[in-house]
Amino acid sequence: MIEQEFLKKLSVKTDTKIVMLVMDGLGGCQNESGETEIETAKHPNLDNLAKISICGLSDPVSPGITPGSGPSHLALFGYDPLKYEIGRGLLDTLGIDFEFTADDLAARGNFCTVNEKGVITDRRAGRIPTEKNIEICKKLDGMEIDSVKIFVKTVKEHRFSVIFRGKNLSDKLQDSDPQKEGLEPLDVIVTEKSAEPSAKIVNKFVQKVKEVLKDEKPANMVLLRGFSKMVALPKFQDIYKLTPACIAIYPMYKGLAQLCGMEVIKSGDTIETEFATLKENFSKYDFFYVHIKQTDSSGEDGDFNRKVRVIEQVDKSIPILTGLNPDVIIITGDHSTPAVIGAHSWHSVPVLIYSKKCRFDKVEKFSETEFISGGLGRILARDIMPIALSNAGKLLKYGA
Repeated sequence: MIEQEFLKKLSVKTDTKIVMLVMDGLGGCQNESGETEIETAKHPNLDNLAKISICGLSDPVSPGITPGSGPSHLALFGYDPLKYEIGRGLLDTLGIDFEFTADDLAARGNFCTVNEKGVITDRRAGRIPTEKNIEICKKLDGMEIDSVKIFVKTVKEHRFSVIFRGKNLSDKLQDSDPQKEGLEPLDVIVTEKSAEPSAKIVNKFVQKVKEVLKDEKPANMVLLRGFSKMVALPKFQDIYKLTPACIAIYPMYKGLAQLCGMEVIKSGDTIETEFATLKENFSKYDFFYVHIKQTDSSGEDGDFNRKVRVIEQVDKSIPILTGLNPDVIIITGDHSTPAVIGAHSWHSVPVLIYSKKCRFDKVEKFSETEFISGGLGRILARDIMPIALSNAGKLLKYGA
C-alpha cells in the first residue's frame, strides 16, 4: 500500500488518458441458482475486455470490513479511508452545490416511514419521487433553533441534506439511523463531550420534524447520518498530476469528486447519457471517473433481476468506452451490494484493469468466480491508482 506523498514524487504529466468506471455495489453473492448477479447477466463486451486485461478482486478498506460509499470511493481514488473520515452529509451537500461555510455542520438525511408506535417500517419511504422530496423540504427549510439556522435541501428521491449553521458546532455525533427496519429512530448522541450542545440542537430539530410530518404518507419521519464539517483533501492535480473529471448522477459522488479536485461535468440521468457525456468531453481531461449508481440501488432493494439488467445495460455502452481508445480502463465497484443481502457487504469487489501495456491473464469472463484466479490477485482498493498510473506511463522509476 503506497502512500500518496510517495506517489506525488514519482507522478508526471503525460498525454495518456485513464477512465475509471465504477459500477456502485457491483459485487454480489450467489442466489438459489448458484450464480451472482454478474454471473447471471449476459455481458459479451465486458467478457471480451476481460480477456485482454489483468483482473482480480479488491478490498475497499480491509478484508471482512463492510464499507460505506465514502470510504470505499476514497480508497479507489488512492486515499487512506482510515485517515480521511468524511461524513456523508458533507458529500451530499457539496454535490448539490450548496455553499458550505466553516460554521456549517451537515448530515445526510433519509425520509422514512414509521408506524403508529414510531417503529421504522421503510428506511427509504418507498424511494419517494424527487418532486415529493422537494415539496417536503420546503416545509422544513429555514428553521432556527438556539440561534442555529437550519437548511433542508433536496438531494434525490428519499435523500436530503440538512445543514446546521452556527458557531462552535461539532460533528462528533452518532447517527439517528439504526440502519434497518423494525427499530425506532435513535437519539443523536455524542462521541466527544464537547459535542453535547450540537446533539441537543439536532435532537430538537428531529422532534420538530416529527411534528411537521406526522400526517405525511409515506415520508413521515427522518433518519440522519454522516455528520460532517468541512474536510480538506489533497487534490488529484497535486498528487497525480492529472486533470480529472467526474461524470455522475447522484450528488454524493459529485461532492466527493469535488473534494478530490475533479471537475464535475453535467450529464443526463441515464447510463446512456453518462457514456455520451464521456464521449463528448474525452478530449478535455486525462482522468475520468464515471459512476453508475443503479447497480447499488437495485442490490439495496434486494432486486436480483434488476441488478442483472443494469449490468447488461452498462455492457451495451462498453463499445463507446473502448471506441475512445483510452490508454487505461479500470472497471470495478466501490463495494459489494449483493441482492440476497439487500445491503452493502464485506465481500471483495471485482476489478479489471486494461491497458496497451498490461500483462493480461487467462481470465475469460467478467465475473467474481473467474477473477479469483486473475493476475491481480486480491489487492486493497488503494493499490488500483498506482497500478493504473504506471500502465498509463505516469509514474517515474523509483531509485537509481
